Amino acid sequence: MKKLFVYSFCLLAIGMIQKSNSQVNLGLDLMLGLPQGEFKDNVGSIGGGITGQVSWSPSQRMPFSVGLNLGLLIYGSESRREPFSTTIPDVTVQVNRTNNLMNFHFLFRIIPQKGDVRPYLEGLFGGAYLFTQTKIENTSGGEEIASSVNFDDYAWNYGGGGGLMFCVHREKEPELGKISEIFIDLNARYLYGTRADYLREGSIKNLGGGKIGYDIVRSTTDLITIHLGAVMFF
Repeated sequence: MKKLFVYSFCLLAIGMIQKSNSQVNLGLDLMLGLPQGEFKDNVGSIGGGITGQVSWSPSQRMPFSVGLNLGLLIYGSESRREPFSTTIPDVTVQVNRTNNLMNFHFLFRIIPQKGDVRPYLEGLFGGAYLFTQTKIENTSGGEEIASSVNFDDYAWNYGGGGGLMFCVHREKEPELGKISEIFIDLNARYLYGTRADYLREGSIKNLGGGKIGYDIVRSTTDLITIHLGAVMFF
């Protein structure tokens, strides 16, 4: 599922850039996630992650754009060292577990297509994939030995937000298919999420005898996200 999201995102980006009579932008942001409501009560921590987006406007005269947004947020993590096996206790490995939320949204944005400073409003609709993943890594080099998704679920979400872009670079004679402008982008969103089952820090228990137990929680998945990144216009 994650690979399908990324593949679809890249295909749309390539297709949009090839439209010579349109305004296209690609963005990449660092993201802070602040769980809200029941989600905050269960998780209780600020998460971090990254988002990417591509949007398209049919003309530089039209103050709106449509596109896709893809983001990955880590809202909890655990790490420990364990013996490689019961028969080889003198070799240890690093066990890393992360609780993750991947968003995939259709994006509608009201934004001027010209100017050094561009305020905007946006609406989003899509889904969230919540999953907990455990990885075993080499303690010396950090190479991954094995990994497994322990638990996952899906939720619908939607919301809105706004932001401000500041131009930091502009080509005097832009060429077709190449970067014409670069902006710094500051953005905030509120996302309303439907109910989902998920794990949090400490939810996986070792029951002994090679068995584990899950402390599954269920709630709405509301989230505020704050973004800082760069946007390239073509």
